[in-house]
Amino acid sequence: MNVMQSYTESTDLVMDGTALAERLARDGYLFIRGLVPTDAVENVGHQFLDVVAQGGWLDPDHPKRSRIANRNIVCADPEPEFLQVFRRFYLSEDSHALKHHPNIVGLFERIFDEEVLVHPLFVARNIFPQKEKLTTRPHQDFVHIQGTAETFTVWLPLHDCPREMGGLAVAEGSHRQGVHDFTVASGAGGLEVTAPFDGQWRFGDFAVGDALIFHSMMVHKGMDNKTKKIRHSIDARYQRVSEPISEVSMANYSGCGDWEEIYGNWKTDDLKYYWRKQNPDVQPYDFQYYDRRDDIAFKMAEDGNDTARAALLRIVQRDPRAEKRARATDLLDRLEA
Repeated sequence: MNVMQSYTESTDLVMDGTALAERLARDGYLFIRGLVPTDAVENVGHQFLDVVAQGGWLDPDHPKRSRIANRNIVCADPEPEFLQVFRRFYLSEDSHALKHHPNIVGLFERIFDEEVLVHPLFVARNIFPQKEKLTTRPHQDFVHIQGTAETFTVWLPLHDCPREMGGLAVAEGSHRQGVHDFTVASGAGGLEVTAPFDGQWRFGDFAVGDALIFHSMMVHKGMDNKTKKIRHSIDARYQRVSEPISEVSMANYSGCGDWEEIYGNWKTDDLKYYWRKQNPDVQPYDFQYYDRRDDIAFKMAEDGNDTARAALLRIVQRDPRAEKRARATDLLDRLEA
């Protein structure tokens, strides 16, 4: 049995930018307890709960803050019924403000020793319990976000997250070998890295306010949520302002509205289009990795393999090329026939 080791904690290094940078270069991740104040995180977490409660995703026979899931409803990104509810969370001004918290930005200022670019795009996660098929498979963020490889994700659960609720595991040192081979999978991202990384996985419990920070090439995966509760978290990303960013990271999350819609009911203008003052070097998106994923998904779907469904939905919703969308739509119809 392959028992996962616990994260190496870096809380004691939080004010030492040089030491943090050295550990990131060595391990590919940092685990820092209490990085963000509890009240700031819980405020956003409660707003997320309000959204999913209105969508019927919580069990009406339990208090909302118990987080107990409605067992009659299970859906996942990028299914339309999921996004219909999920997109409401992105209208929250506080959810966008959280990624700008001075404790996070200040940490990266010390690590980078220069101005920080907070990615406009952030990702919220809603993980239903006891649905292992929907658990996020091992993958690398770089394949999806591109830009500079020296981009770092902050994974922040919006509530206490003990091991039995899942959370995130990282394969220590896996960021040093570039892009790993992958295949198509169900769950977030629609793909998974094929190497097992035995002996390299690190995992642990989170209290609200704890943060896991990792390199864009770090292989990481969701862990099965074995409780009865929905798990909520956000992924926010950071890089040096002097390095390139992909156009995909300049937009809001796909299917969840454009910036004018997002900003519609905000009370302040402070964070609206904040990146324009920094004049980032925005580069076109390179579809080479998605083209590889899509070729695999098309073949799987033609063979009747439903595992291709998540990748096909992503093509239909997000690929700018009409011929690809048409082929994916046809194959989805065949799978659902």
